[in-house]
Amino acid sequence: MEKPKLHLVFGGRVADPRSLDFTDLDKIDVVGVFPNYEEAEDAWRSAAQRTVDDAEMKYVVVHLHRLLEPDVNV
Repeated sequence: MEKPKLHLVFGGRVADPRSLDFTDLDKIDVVGVFPNYEEAEDAWRSAAQRTVDDAEMKYVVVHLHRLLEPDVNV
């Protein structure tokens, strides 16, 4: 069985839609932690779709497994 590659999905209000400068860290929406990219992408897509009309809202997928094990090439 393959080891899970954890991914975090979260979003919030950004100063500029082209940046990752989240403006109100107290209001970050943590969607969840997922065991693989496919599930994380589905959650990201769902969260982003709910706020599609708000250009200042942005959701991202963070590859936690890369932060936890930076020397592993995946």
